[in-house]
Amino acid sequence: MQTPSQLADKASNAAPDPIVLSAQGLVKRYGSLRALDTVSFHVRDGEAVGVVGPNGAGKTTLFGALAGTFPVNEGAITFNGTPITYASASERSLLGIARTYQVPRPFLGMTVFENILVAARAGGNARMSEATDHAADVLERTGLMPLANKPAAATGLLDRKRLEVARAIATRPQVILLDEIGGGLTEAELLQLIALIDSLKASGMTIVWIEHILHALLKVVTRLVCMAEGRVLAEGDPQDVMKDPEVRRAYLGSDPE
Repeated sequence: MQTPSQLADKASNAAPDPIVLSAQGLVKRYGSLRALDTVSFHVRDGEAVGVVGPNGAGKTTLFGALAGTFPVNEGAITFNGTPITYASASERSLLGIARTYQVPRPFLGMTVFENILVAARAGGNARMSEATDHAADVLERTGLMPLANKPAAATGLLDRKRLEVARAIATRPQVILLDEIGGGLTEAELLQLIALIDSLKASGMTIVWIEHILHALLKVVTRLVCMAEGRVLAEGDPQDVMKDPEVRRAYLGSDPE
């Protein structure tokens, strides 16, 4: 039988979780502007990573590149070791990458349940019976079951954001990209959303979260990446990153001293 110290040594020497999503040297140009300037980024399986930076830093452009919303001009992206640089957004969804948007994009003429069902069918490539059961599970998981038959157009901001997350997880993703999902919510509403995201993390889902509301982000993520002017300024332990002089300068616009 191994002693507690031997078990601790074994745990400390264990191999880290495998990298599930990786980008190397991404460049995205709009004319002479480099929205992404040789950005390299990775996330390990089951990790929760936060992405921060001032407006115009390239955060949402990075998400678009990872999700396949638009092609990059240079660089390479892999998912579970498979090259996906030229894969479409729908192909990446079927592989296991889902994303949300800053402004929720539900099908307003459909009910909450129908929105989730469409995501389960199309994004998750599931049969109708399987998709129906899964959509019901997602309703329960996200607290939307009481609103199942309510038109999406009639929902409030918090419920639309829940629905945005619900539609993403209905595709059964391995990685979910959350783009400023907390914006516009009251503190009480934000706490409810944090609890939902924390539950996704606890289930083993890999999370990458762009957010300007730092105190919300820091309740969930274990690693932070700061971007500015299309580049990665710093990454690592969230507290260390936020103390970095370059990071503070990017936010404050002057020397922090």
